[in-house]
Amino acid sequence: MPAEGTKKFEVIFEGVGRASGKMRNDISVSWPMMKESFELATDEGPFHGGDGTAPPPLALFTAALTGCLMTQIRAFSKRLNIPIGTVEVKARLHWQGEQEGNDPYVTSPVGFDLDVDLDSTADAEDQQRLLQAAKKGCFIEQTLMQGLTVGHRLKVGADWQEA
Repeated sequence: MPAEGTKKFEVIFEGVGRASGKMRNDISVSWPMMKESFELATDEGPFHGGDGTAPPPLALFTAALTGCLMTQIRAFSKRLNIPIGTVEVKARLHWQGEQEGNDPYVTSPVGFDLDVDLDSTADAEDQQRLLQAAKKGCFIEQTLMQGLTVGHRLKVGADWQEA
């Protein structure tokens, strides 16, 4: 049972993507709880057969992880009363791929590193406390840490099949 004063909440985003070019995807993302929606696009460059009309999905993923941590740092600095000025996060997301012949390649993550530079008068202990709180509050980082399984279904005719 949650401690008294503990609030539980859910965050649900929904997205619908449609292919709209050689490799371009136009994606409508909604956040029903907040009655907000966003129009995003991804594309690939010529290497992958696209026209480079939008960032590739991995660029958006890198921006999402970096921005998520930065948002939580600023939000939690106020809650924890830890003063900060500018925040800079340098991200390095590293994957490797393997391909046999002309088969589709298979990818795997190697590691993700985030270097955080806070302009703060707070001591090192408080800055560490702030970063730990931000890491725990970043939905994307917490998802990555869980190793969550992604479910897939494929529509075949009128039926949905587990894939």
